[in-house]
Amino acid sequence: MSDNWLRYVPTDPEFRPSDSAAKAAEALLLSFVPQAERVRSEFTENVGFIDPGANWSGVFCPLCGTDAESWWGDAMSTAAETKFTSLAVHAPCCHATASLNEMRYVWPAAFGRYVLEAMNPNVKGLSVQQSELLSAALGCSVREIPVHI
Repeated sequence: MSDNWLRYVPTDPEFRPSDSAAKAAEALLLSFVPQAERVRSEFTENVGFIDPGANWSGVFCPLCGTDAESWWGDAMSTAAETKFTSLAVHAPCCHATASLNEMRYVWPAAFGRYVLEAMNPNVKGLSVQQSELLSAALGCSVREIPVHI
């Protein structure tokens, strides 16, 4: 059986909310998705890549819009060697510096040290107002990552 997740990641990959803010955000998210099997926060020591799972459909350069699949994997491997301490990457398509966190992922993806997630929430996503309330509870703006596993 497959599962669906809604994951919320701060737009600043280094941001970590306080424990009390994370607990408040968990309660708020649960109020938005009361049928979810589970709502939880996950903190990690290092920045990691939060991908859309089976929803993956590609990635494009945020600067020129060119398909970046041919070089993105190597850029990810290089960044992973330093535990994503730098997300800056040289985009060979337009010879400019871009951020792996700002790439145009067909299905949203992000980098972060904190993730708020709901398992099988039985909704496709939050409304703009709900996302804003979640951001306020955490003290940062968030990116929604729909995940299918």
